[in-house]
Amino acid sequence: MHLEVTKPQMEFLTSKAINTGFVAGFGSGKSYIATLKMIQWKMRHPSVNCAYYLPTYGLIRDIAWDKFPSLLHDMKIEHKLNKSSAEITFPNMTGKIIFRSMDNPETIVGYENGYTIIDECDILPMEKMTTAYNKILSRNRSKLPDNEPNRLDIVGTPEGYKFFYTRYVEELKPSTDKLIRASTYSNPYLPLQYITELENQYPEQLIKAYLNGEFVNLTTGAVYPYFDRDIHDLKITDELIANTPTIHIGQDFNVGGNVSIVCIEVDNIPIVVNELIANDTFRTIDLIKQTYPNHIIKIYPDASGDARKTSASKTDITLLHEAGFLVLVKSKNPNIKDRINSLNGLLDHNKIRIDCDRATQTTKSLEQQAYTDKGEPEKANVHPATDDFNDALGYYIHYKFGINKGSSVITTKR
Repeated sequence: MHLEVTKPQMEFLTSKAINTGFVAGFGSGKSYIATLKMIQWKMRHPSVNCAYYLPTYGLIRDIAWDKFPSLLHDMKIEHKLNKSSAEITFPNMTGKIIFRSMDNPETIVGYENGYTIIDECDILPMEKMTTAYNKILSRNRSKLPDNEPNRLDIVGTPEGYKFFYTRYVEELKPSTDKLIRASTYSNPYLPLQYITELENQYPEQLIKAYLNGEFVNLTTGAVYPYFDRDIHDLKITDELIANTPTIHIGQDFNVGGNVSIVCIEVDNIPIVVNELIANDTFRTIDLIKQTYPNHIIKIYPDASGDARKTSASKTDITLLHEAGFLVLVKSKNPNIKDRINSLNGLLDHNKIRIDCDRATQTTKSLEQQAYTDKGEPEKANVHPATDDFNDALGYYIHYKFGINKGSSVITTKR
């Protein structure tokens, strides 16, 4: 079997640096080349463990249960995947590939390895990732043949000036470290429409990070810097709303301040036409029915409403179902970053409108919400608040118009 790799991938695969960073855009094949490099290292060191770290156990399932077995099969390497222990073992080899989550750094104990790869380090908060990294370093201590040094590599997409930037830009040591950059454009094996679709979805700042693999500031200033009422404001008539059969509602649940953001869609462009505020879900339902008695109601709620109970026995989402609304909700809420990016993408590409006279609080919220010193969107304890309006709109936007990151392409020839 012949494996085709890009120039940056080959540079990472053959790097002899003690610590190699591979900062890359979506679709550049970072997880693929990390998988391949770990397998090749393991074949050279049959008696030594190696370890692959990811931010969450869910990502371990995606990588360890899918990419590794697929590539090992293609390479005709016998192996056994033990999902309960999150390990891959090999016949006639005492060493294994160990998979661990960094979400709980305290669990990174009880084993040694000779080679380490960390994937997507910037998904975790800076403090937690720093703790996990120090724990990982302490595990990477198995003695290797011929006094070969233990190596620790990091691959991932940049998420602003977080751990990856600190480790491989601010603290880079030329004698032991190497940083390799790979843009999405470097991968000739991607489908032709892949990059075009991403360019059409992402705002300019995120294209630099998620396609070019650049470190850019993503978590300071305004949360929605692409909103401009002079550009996005659109006056809607009562007649248009009445003649639009379906109403789309983003729904945020809060004690004492539920927020419903009401939208219509015209030529696949979402338009915010109202905002409703109610003390609880019962009142929310009544208010929606009273305001839009002749419309089909599609509602996109906060997924946590499936656990939160307004009544003694029924969750908020159950109440929405029983009210006769079409409830569109996934098992869990989208990542906050993905929800924000989806709305910013529509704003930057001028694919959303807001009637600023009808949705005054939503307009102010988009203009005013900012990032905290910790790089998180501001949140209030009293409701309704700025974040409630933006969250409600975001649930709907992400569900219907969310950015599709796609996946990298593995090209093999047998």
